[in-house]
Amino acid sequence: MAERYSSFSGGSTRWFLQRISAAFLVVTLAFHFLLLHFFHHAPEITFSGSAGRYSVPAYFITMVLFLAAATFHGTNGVYNALVNQGVTGTPKRVAKWVLVVAGVLVFVQGIRVALTLMGASA
Repeated sequence: MAERYSSFSGGSTRWFLQRISAAFLVVTLAFHFLLLHFFHHAPEITFSGSAGRYSVPAYFITMVLFLAAATFHGTNGVYNALVNQGVTGTPKRVAKWVLVVAGVLVFVQGIRVALTLMGASA
């Protein structure tokens, strides 16, 4: 199915990044659910306990990587869905830049929220 996407033709770098980001998201979520449901008692989880984890560098870095992967995967997926539907020319360029700006804004806001939580838990 990937060969139908014009921006994915020829094994482009974005196609590779799309697959890597999907794999990273799946593995991270699987690890999260494994820890949450099998090694930690769900009733003990509180917002303050979760927010306190952001002061640990490993949690913060993982959250930033997850946010970056999710933002790229989502915006690139929407762009390629539009391309696959036959959007070309100016609408394609406009959609591309709207998605780039939206992705950057989502990523920056996510980092701001994480830094706020990190400061609130310190």
